[in-house]
Amino acid sequence: MDYAHTVEIGVCLRPGEAASGIAQKAEGFGYDLVMLRDDPDHPDGIEVWTLSAWVGARTGRVRIMAGVKDLAFRVPAVLGRAAASLDLLSSGRVRLVLGSDVSEGAFGEALDVVRGMLDAPEGPLRYGGEHYGLYGARGGPAPERDVPVWVEGDEPWLLRLAGSKAEGWVSGVRDAGELRAANEILDGAAREAGRDPREIRRAIVIPDHSGTPDEWVGELSPLVEEGGVRTLLLETGDISAMERFASRVAPVLREVTAKRPSGIPPRPPRRRAAVRARRSAGIDYERIPPSLAESAVEPGDPGYKRVRSTYLRGGSPGLVLRPENTGGVVEALSFAREHPHVPLSIRSGGHGISGRSTNDGGIVIDLSRMNATEVSDAARRRVKLGPGARWMDVASALAPHGLALSSGDYGGVGVGGLATAGGIGWLCREHGLTIDRLRAVEMVLADGSVVHASEEENRDLFWAVRGAGANFGIATSFELEACEVGEVGWAQFVVDAGDAAGLLERWGAVVEASPRDLTSFLIISPSRRRPPVGYVLAVVDSDEPQTILDRLEPLAGVAPVYDQNVVITPYADIMANARGSYHDARGEPSARSGLARHITPGLASEVARLLQSGATYYFQVRSVGGAVSDVDPEATAYAHRRANFHLTAFGASQPALNAVWDGGVYRHLSGLYLSFETDLRPERLADAFPPRTLARLRRLKALYDPDNVFRDNFNLAPAGTSHRREIPRSTT
Repeated sequence: MDYAHTVEIGVCLRPGEAASGIAQKAEGFGYDLVMLRDDPDHPDGIEVWTLSAWVGARTGRVRIMAGVKDLAFRVPAVLGRAAASLDLLSSGRVRLVLGSDVSEGAFGEALDVVRGMLDAPEGPLRYGGEHYGLYGARGGPAPERDVPVWVEGDEPWLLRLAGSKAEGWVSGVRDAGELRAANEILDGAAREAGRDPREIRRAIVIPDHSGTPDEWVGELSPLVEEGGVRTLLLETGDISAMERFASRVAPVLREVTAKRPSGIPPRPPRRRAAVRARRSAGIDYERIPPSLAESAVEPGDPGYKRVRSTYLRGGSPGLVLRPENTGGVVEALSFAREHPHVPLSIRSGGHGISGRSTNDGGIVIDLSRMNATEVSDAARRRVKLGPGARWMDVASALAPHGLALSSGDYGGVGVGGLATAGGIGWLCREHGLTIDRLRAVEMVLADGSVVHASEEENRDLFWAVRGAGANFGIATSFELEACEVGEVGWAQFVVDAGDAAGLLERWGAVVEASPRDLTSFLIISPSRRRPPVGYVLAVVDSDEPQTILDRLEPLAGVAPVYDQNVVITPYADIMANARGSYHDARGEPSARSGLARHITPGLASEVARLLQSGATYYFQVRSVGGAVSDVDPEATAYAHRRANFHLTAFGASQPALNAVWDGGVYRHLSGLYLSFETDLRPERLADAFPPRTLARLRRLKALYDPDNVFRDNFNLAPAGTSHRREIPRSTT
């Protein structure tokens, strides 16, 4: 029998103090697995789950098979949560093996409860059984992958449960005939449960003996070739026997299975039937490129919770592809283009407010694994960044070189979205937008070709990328020229915002009159239950105390100060403000934004009315101007270079926010930066791009993406065209 699995070898150890050292040796010998089992005959031994965690911490590659036999003394829900936690901490290296010292009914229910906890349900898990009951158990941390649950034992009822519910079966049988009979029970139970028998790996435990490697091969070959066994667990603590088995037995068995024609093409392990049942209609999951299949995430996968949503937007995509390099992006995009009727979203850090970055039922190409940060030329301050790198990590990597890049105000933002849209950050008045530091970009275009764009090659594409890049391709690498930045002054003032209009006017006037080394943001928190407060935040690009005080003193006078904090600190420390390991938003954000040249009395008055209306719960103004205005408005697709301020308001309802915004604030604006906008009405494109810029973008869209593949983020419909220009391709 051949179930299309590759051969893997492991060592089975008793739970003693020496186990971790032996496990490290096994890893060095090339073993794939280390199995640790309860030892009922030695109840004073080390507890197996504690030992599994210890071994996981002291190894880096081998998978850990935690064998639990005393289910009568375990709580299955706790066991499932512990397995999920250890799998997460060990980077996906855990297999849970359950033996039986309970009844058939209790064991079957225990399997259900453990699997339910491992699947990390969105809500509390409820289970009503004869032996176990759960009434709202929390699933705990979501593992990144499907944690396999195996069954150990040879009784027919255990075989049936393994076939219907488990991902693997561990046996002590070493007779080919007995294995065939066991496989018939396993396969029959699997089919009755609607499963593919290939979902179940078969393993045997091999007692150490004094035989020669040739004798071992002679004994095991029939079990591997005819019995369907592909996981071999050597039960020994003898280091020399382990080395002999790994170096002289395992290679022969691997070669035997590699040469033996099976009639079944080898393939990655299939997902469980329960996972496949949750797949989205319209996506051909069986055609996912092999290089992307293992890391792909589907709705039924435990790791789905980690990738379904973004920072502010909930989603339920049908498939998330996670390429690790440019070639993987090409394959992912090719697969997506085979599904033109499902949504396609591109995600770098998943923070984007206007950028969709997720969808319902479609495909997401997630670039988070392409997160490299490299100082490629320190003398020229050249930096290469992957699109999935987060700006807090970039800031940390550049700090030892005395370099920095202005990059928004939140360290969890991904490079890809910001470096193709604009980038209004803490250093922009001194050093410009993030896109103003961009020197070259590598992109995968809609047709799958890879191109480089800079001032020297594909200049029109390079122009478009700086401000409207989401419409033209998937950026896979950025080259930027960083700025020399040492420690900076960082100030936080809590001020009285009872006179919101006056506060805005005074703050705006101070900012415009300040030297460029000061960049300030103002946040006003509306409240009907307490006096409103404002938060004046500022960075001074200097480490000189007197310079910092000189810049901040006028800001401190814009309103009565309730509290203040001023420090001299590395820029990287300001950016190290991201929290949480993944995004888990729900619903859809509602935001309006715009650019203004000045905070005029009329604009300030309308903002005050907005704050009093109840339509917004968060309002922020960022200073722009300075170096941003030095760039010719036609030099990049980001054209509104004369603005000194960027305004953003968040609300609970888009229609309610639109009504107040459009009726007042909007009349005083002079452009739009799309990254904070969620109003999808077509007028927003005209706000973001002046007529000449918009017309040029649509002409270029027709050249680079005539089929409008990239259409999920304030789409620029391509202008009509009768031909497509030949574009120089990269040779990489």
